[in-house]
Amino acid sequence: MSGASVRSLLVVVLGLCAGAAAWAQQAPQPLIYTCVNAAGKKLTSDRLIPECNDREQRVLNSDGSERRRIGPTLTPEERAAAEAQEKAIETARAAKAEAVRADRNLLNRFPNEAAHSKARAKALDNIKGSLKVSEDRLTALAKERKPLTDEAEFYVGKTMPAKLKAQLDANDTAVEAQRVLVQNQKLEAVRIDQNFDLELERLKKLWGGAQPGSLGTIPVASAPATGKAPAPAAAAVKK
Repeated sequence: MSGASVRSLLVVVLGLCAGAAAWAQQAPQPLIYTCVNAAGKKLTSDRLIPECNDREQRVLNSDGSERRRIGPTLTPEERAAAEAQEKAIETARAAKAEAVRADRNLLNRFPNEAAHSKARAKALDNIKGSLKVSEDRLTALAKERKPLTDEAEFYVGKTMPAKLKAQLDANDTAVEAQRVLVQNQKLEAVRIDQNFDLELERLKKLWGGAQPGSLGTIPVASAPATGKAPAPAAAAVKK
C-alpha cells in the first residue's frame, strides 16, 4: 500500500472516531431513579418507581451525581388543595404589586398636602357646578308649572283637557328626575370627599416614610344608598 493510501485511510479512520465521539456526547445519557420505600428498602430503576409515588424520588445521572428530585404524586384532593394555595399566593402577590403601584402613583400625584387639597377642591367644584345646573333646572320647571296650575284651577270638578293634563304630567316627571339627579349629585360629593379623606390618611403615612405597598390595599368610599328626594328640593318646586 502506498504512503498516500495509508494517509487516506488514517483520515477516514480518524473521521469515523471523531463522529462516534460526537454521537456519544449527543446521545441521551441514561437516568437512574432511586428512593427508599415505606418498608425502608432502597429501590433503583431506570424509570419512575411506582412504590415511591407517595414520597420523594432522586434522579441520578449515569455517573451517580444527582440531577433533580421529584416530589410525591398528589391525589386529586391534594392537587386541588395545592392549586388553591398557589392561586391564593398569586392573588396576594398581585394585590401587593397593585398596592405598590397605587401608592407610588399617589405620591407622584400628591407630593405634599397642598397638592392634595387643591385636587379635592377642584373635584368638589365640578360637582357643585353640576348641582347648580340641576337646581336651576328645578327653579325653571317650577316657573313653567305656575301657569299650568293656574289654568288647571278652572277645571276643578270638571274634566281637564288632555293637553293640559299631559303638560302637568310631563312637568311632574321632569321635576322628579331632577330631584333624583340633585340627590345623587349631593351623595357623589360626599363620596368624593370621603375618598379624599382616605387618600390623605394614607398619604400622611407614606409622606412619613411608610414603604409603598406596606399599607395594604387602598380603601375606597362607596356611594351612600339613594332614597327619597331631600325636602329642600321639593320645597323649591312648590314656590
